[in-house]
Amino acid sequence: MHLTTATTCCYCGVGCGVLIEHDGEKVLGVKGDPAHPANFGKLCSKGATLHLTGDLAARALHPELRLGKALPRARTNWDSALDHAASVFAETIREHGPDSVAFYISGQLLTEDYYAFNKLARALVGTNNIDSNSRLCMSSAVVGYKRSLGADAPPCNYEDLEHSDCVLIVGSNMAFAHPVLFRRLEEAKAKRPDMKIIVVDPRRTDTCELADLHLAIQPGTDVALFHGILHILMWEGWLDRRFIEAHTEGFDALKTLVRDYTPQMVAELCGIPVEQLYSCAQWIGQAPSFLSLWCMGLNQSTAGSAKNSALINLHLATGQIGRVGAGPFSLTGQPNAMGGRETGSLCNLLPGHREAANAEHRAEVAHYWGVDSLPESPGLTAIELFDAVHAGKIKALWIACTNPAQSLPDQNKIHEALSACPFVVVQEAFFTTETCRFADLLLPAASWGEKEGTVTNSERRISHVRRAVPAPAEARPDWAITVDFARRLEQLLRPGLPSLFDFDQPQALFDEYKQLTAQRDLDLSGLSYAILDTQGPQQWPFPAGAREGTARLYGNGVFPSASGRASFIAEPYRAPKEKRDVRFPLTLNTGRLRDHWHGMSRTGTAAQLFGHVEEAVLSLHPEELRRRRLQAGDLVKLKSRRGSLVLPVQSDEGVRSGQVFLPMHWGNRFLKGLGCNVLTLPAFDPLSKQPELKHAGVEVQKVELPWQLFALVEGEVQTRFEALRPLCESFDYASLGLVGRERPALLIRAAATEAPAPELLAQIDRLLGLHEGPVLAYDDPRRAVGKRVRIEQGRITAIRLAGETAARDWLKGLWLSGETDADLRRWLLAPITTPPGSAGASTPGNKTLCNCMNVSEGAVCAGIARGLGLQDLKQTLGCGTQCGSCVPEIKRLLAQLPAVANA
Repeated sequence: MHLTTATTCCYCGVGCGVLIEHDGEKVLGVKGDPAHPANFGKLCSKGATLHLTGDLAARALHPELRLGKALPRARTNWDSALDHAASVFAETIREHGPDSVAFYISGQLLTEDYYAFNKLARALVGTNNIDSNSRLCMSSAVVGYKRSLGADAPPCNYEDLEHSDCVLIVGSNMAFAHPVLFRRLEEAKAKRPDMKIIVVDPRRTDTCELADLHLAIQPGTDVALFHGILHILMWEGWLDRRFIEAHTEGFDALKTLVRDYTPQMVAELCGIPVEQLYSCAQWIGQAPSFLSLWCMGLNQSTAGSAKNSALINLHLATGQIGRVGAGPFSLTGQPNAMGGRETGSLCNLLPGHREAANAEHRAEVAHYWGVDSLPESPGLTAIELFDAVHAGKIKALWIACTNPAQSLPDQNKIHEALSACPFVVVQEAFFTTETCRFADLLLPAASWGEKEGTVTNSERRISHVRRAVPAPAEARPDWAITVDFARRLEQLLRPGLPSLFDFDQPQALFDEYKQLTAQRDLDLSGLSYAILDTQGPQQWPFPAGAREGTARLYGNGVFPSASGRASFIAEPYRAPKEKRDVRFPLTLNTGRLRDHWHGMSRTGTAAQLFGHVEEAVLSLHPEELRRRRLQAGDLVKLKSRRGSLVLPVQSDEGVRSGQVFLPMHWGNRFLKGLGCNVLTLPAFDPLSKQPELKHAGVEVQKVELPWQLFALVEGEVQTRFEALRPLCESFDYASLGLVGRERPALLIRAAATEAPAPELLAQIDRLLGLHEGPVLAYDDPRRAVGKRVRIEQGRITAIRLAGETAARDWLKGLWLSGETDADLRRWLLAPITTPPGSAGASTPGNKTLCNCMNVSEGAVCAGIARGLGLQDLKQTLGCGTQCGSCVPEIKRLLAQLPAVANA
């Protein structure tokens, strides 16, 4: 039986439609939904491999409970688990008050899940201590939209990417983070070469390959840049004064402020030529339509709200809003961060874009829910919430579908907080996340393809998420877990009263929630599952009686503010909180990779997604490497005021001197040392409370770790991962990941100042299957060198090199090819370190350049050497013909090898 179910991707906020191919029990494959208006059948490398990320060995399958911090968790049943949780929460609330408990939830939840949690916290528990990991990604955009335009409503449509005359991309590596939208922009640029594309980013990323102008500003200087652009617009008269007078307020105060932001001052502060600043302003000021796109580079900042409003100021000053191809358009980081904002799932919000601090709003929601009142005391935002956990004020914490033990800044403090919290519940699909180890109660949740509900994407488009296969074992949908717990808790807190949680399916939650949006700016009261099924995904507003959604907002110049006008916000540039100094002379920037997502709880289960980048590597400009006498591949200690990591370095001309770049995805599971966020600081924006995850002062120092370990073993990847990861704590550096496609394998790299005890290596060998059977072995105890290779049916299945690892790439290549080498036994059994053919043993061309079509960098380079151009490479190798994410990198290779290509 072969079935197909239409649903939505669970990664970024583009909200791509996905067709799940399955047999009713298991997902067999995926493809893009050609009928979905977000992607029209296209998928990125992550979305195209969703069917590979369902490894049951990584899934939470049964409720597990421990009755003491020093005890291991033991399997229990749902009734016992939820009864115990309800008892602990009720007792905590009675003894310490409702604000002694908190809920930390996620932009990956469905809207119905969000609504259930919101009602649980506000109506039943009586606390505003409910916040979402969306606080880490979109809360500054929320503030920007609300105070500038009157409501948290992105006014644009994805079609605007194809119709704009000037597109400004700020703080977003769109080519990696939102690849499907970037492909639309590429195609639009190809059809209309006169379209101007400006990219503002301290780093030269793949997104910059499409740009007519790249402004490599100094990190954190965005507000000054936008004010400088407005200064030029004013000076040159490139303003829409009619729009300003008819539809805005506050321009005079802003005009006074930006007079001081002269081109010379701004160019010097931002570290860009004056000519670039002027070109940028001219293109924006003279464009018939102007669209801006932004993401974490603006939002994750102590000045995130100011950055958002300063950018929106440019649209208001030029009247570029509410029209085709124009408007300020934030790109959401998570699949349903928008749904969380709509349901009020940040501590300062209530459903329907209401404010928790507004007495009238609280009364409206309380009346609708049938309770006397909602809590007045302010809730705690993400950073504040975990500070309260650390201080012992939060005594029971419920975490759902998110991984704060990897994603929040200042990880040492987060781990301390979770260790000390008396009762931690983690509701999660993957038991392998860093946060799960702190769970006193682990509740197995259904995952992608296993549950039903709705999500809202970046363009306000609501899609129906459909269940294709049942959840494994005892895993349950998030809304069902939440509602079941709430019913038990209300029996203890309000016995004898009618239940507030009379929901038997997700549609009942949606139908109750949507009425709270009626006659609000986001009115979706006219929507239903039936409409979504018959008419397809719809943009809000979609009020009762509407026939279709609303493509763009504010076309009539009327804004949802008290005055009906948009507001110019006049805030000066303020430098980032953490400045470089003698001890920490470099600026750390963090960001996304092409094939991984967030903390890799899902993508980290698919070996194919490690093909392009296998491990966390720190990128420095070649000049910084020379200054520190470093070579690519050297291990360094990366240190901030809060913690340090040991990891390898690489040369990257796209990173400016004085700066370093580190991917955000590696946490303590894949990289020893608590991962990237052991370095970042918890300082946050005063309005949005969003932390500054993109900017920290760091230093880089070479470390000498002469003893090295390399191990590779195929089969039972997750089981071996769980067994081997604790042993890696014995080393000074350790990185774990996956490799391979048809034969996934676990890959370990480690290093130490001296060789570990023989017992540790013996234990590792047993877990690798290298302690017995058809194993070739060589040991030199005097030099602390050991080699192990397992060969079965004529091919390598496991490798362990200790003491020196010069042959690792050669052996890995043999493993990948499924062959053995005639020289293998001679090399292995001799006291030599260099492998046969070592001249090419470390060729970087072995990495996978095109994940969709499994094309290596070496194959592309070989094609270029034969004289193939981009179109020829696509036709011959298939690279770049699916998601297209590899195209910018292929173009760079073509540019680097012009003489060879034209030979």
